[in-house]
Amino acid sequence: MLFVTKISEIPKLIRFVAILLLIFKMEVNAQPQSSRAEIKVDLEASKGPIEPIWAWFGYDEPNYTYMKDGKKLLTEIAELSPVPVYVRTHSLMVTGNGEAALKWGSTNMYTEDAYGNPLYDWKLVDSIFDTYVQRGLKPLVQIGFMPKALSVKPEPYRHHWKPGYPYSDIITGWAYPPKDYDKWRELVYQWAKHCLERYGKKEVETWYWEVWNEPNGAYWKGSREEFFKLYDYAADGLRKALPTARIGGINVAGTRGKDATEWTRKFIEHCISGSNYATGQVGSPLDAVLFHAKGEPRIVRGVVQMNASPQLQDIEAGMKIAASYPQTKDLPLIVGESDPEGCAACGMATNPQNAYRNGLMYPSYTAATIARIYQLASVYKVNLVGAVNWSFEFENQPWFFGYRDLATNGVDKPILNLFRMLGKMTGNKVEATSSRMYPLKTFVDSSARGLLSDIGVMASKDKYTAGVLVWNYHDNNEPRASQKVSVLIDNIPAGIVKFTHYRIDDEHSNSYEVWKKMGSPRHPSASQISALEKAGQLTSLVQGKKINLKSGKLSYEFDLPHAAVSFLKLDW
Repeated sequence: MLFVTKISEIPKLIRFVAILLLIFKMEVNAQPQSSRAEIKVDLEASKGPIEPIWAWFGYDEPNYTYMKDGKKLLTEIAELSPVPVYVRTHSLMVTGNGEAALKWGSTNMYTEDAYGNPLYDWKLVDSIFDTYVQRGLKPLVQIGFMPKALSVKPEPYRHHWKPGYPYSDIITGWAYPPKDYDKWRELVYQWAKHCLERYGKKEVETWYWEVWNEPNGAYWKGSREEFFKLYDYAADGLRKALPTARIGGINVAGTRGKDATEWTRKFIEHCISGSNYATGQVGSPLDAVLFHAKGEPRIVRGVVQMNASPQLQDIEAGMKIAASYPQTKDLPLIVGESDPEGCAACGMATNPQNAYRNGLMYPSYTAATIARIYQLASVYKVNLVGAVNWSFEFENQPWFFGYRDLATNGVDKPILNLFRMLGKMTGNKVEATSSRMYPLKTFVDSSARGLLSDIGVMASKDKYTAGVLVWNYHDNNEPRASQKVSVLIDNIPAGIVKFTHYRIDDEHSNSYEVWKKMGSPRHPSASQISALEKAGQLTSLVQGKKINLKSGKLSYEFDLPHAAVSFLKLDW
C-alpha cells in the first residue's frame, strides 16, 4: 500500500502513478496480440511492372574490377539478376599505374608528351569494361576524374589514404578543372570512339554516361559554372562519337540540403535553357537525372542505431526536383549512390557505427528502404530506373573488417543474399499489405524507432511465378524477440504450386555468423574457407514443396527473427 504522510508529497505521488500507468500502457502495447504481423497479397491486383532498381552497384576502386575476387563477385552479381546489372565506379580517367588502394584507382588513359601532345592508353580501362561486358553487365560510365596532365593543379596527385585519416586527404590534383577544355572534350571523344570500336554501337547505346561525382562537395575544386562548362564539353565530345549516347547528371551529395537542391536545379535549368559553353547553342544534353542519398547510423547507449530518414529524404527531394520540370519529369531517374551511410572504405575499427555491415542489419535495412523507394516513386510518378548500392569488395583486406562490401576475401556476406532474393522478383508489382509495416510518411520522417519493429512486405507476380519479400527491421541493432507472421496469398492462377521459403538469419545464408562460430579466424584454413563460401549462399527453410491449393489461396505462418529476411517463392 501507498501512504501519504504530508500534503506536499501528493504531487510526487501523482507523478509516480502516471509513470506506472505509462509503463503499463507500454507493456500492453507490447503484448503478443499486437505484435503478430498479418500479411495479405493479391496476385491479381497488379501495380505495374517491377523496375529492377536494385540491380545497380558501384564502388570507388576501379582496379579491383579485374582482380581475382573482383571478377568472382562480378560474376555472382551478373548471375543474381534476370536483367542486365549496371555498374558505376570512380577514377576511370585518373593517372597512375593501375595499383589498387583504398579510395584510389587509375587507368592512365591520358598523358602528354614533352610537347604537350595527347597520348591515349586504353589498356587498363579496357580491362575494366571487358570484365563487365563479358558477364553481361552494363557500365554507368563516370567521365572523371581529371588526368594529371590536364589538371590546373596537378600536385599533389597520388594520395595514400587509410581509415582513420582525414577524409579530405583523398582530394588531390584529380579533383580540379582542366587547363584546356578542348583537350578535355577530345579525350572524351576518343574514349567513346574507342568503346564503339571495341564493343560495338549496339552495346554502347545501352550504357549510361555521367560526368564527375558530387560536384557540390569536396570532389570538385572548381566553381558551379566551371562544372557546367566541364559537363558541356564532355557531352559534346561524347555525342560527337555517338549521337545516341545517353548522358546525365548531376550526382550531388546530400540532395535534401539547400546547397544540393540549388546545384541540381541550376544544372537542370542550364541543360534546358542555358548557354552551352562548348557549342554556343541553347541547352545541353540531359538524358537522365542522378543524385545521391545516404543514411546516418550512430552509436546510442553502446548500440548501433540506423537512420533511414536522411537517405529517403534525399531521394524524395531528388524526385520532387525532377518532377517539377516538364523536361525532366519523365526522364530516367537514378540514385547514383543509395546507402546507409557515406564511407564504404571506413571499417568498424575507426567507425564503430558501421558495425551493421557484416550481419543482418544491412540486408534488413536495405529491404525496408528499397520498398519505400518504390513507394516514393509511385507517389511522385517519376521514372525511377536505378538505386546504386555503393558496395563491392576490398581485395587482400582482413576478414569481415567491417567495410561496406558484398563479399570478403571471396566469401559472400548476408547482404548479397538479399539481392539474390530481389533478383527473383520479376513481372509486375502486386498489392501487398502488412499490419505491422510502418506507414511511408512515418518511415521517411523518423525511420523505424517505435516500440514494435517494421515487418514489411513487397510482392511480385510473373507468368509462372510469384514472390513475397518479408523483413523484420528496427533501427536499433540489439536483441529483440522473433515475431509471428501470417501470410495469405490470394488469386494464385494454379491448382498446384511449388513452394520455397528462402531465409537470411543467424542460421541461414549468413557467412558472418559461421565465421564467428569458428572463432573469427584471421587466416581461415582451406576447409574453413569452403564452409564459409557455402554459408555465403542463399539457403532455404522449405525447398520446392508441392502444395495443392483451394480456391487459389495459400496460407502460411512462420516465426521471423529480428533483422531476418524471408522470401516466399511460388512456381506453377
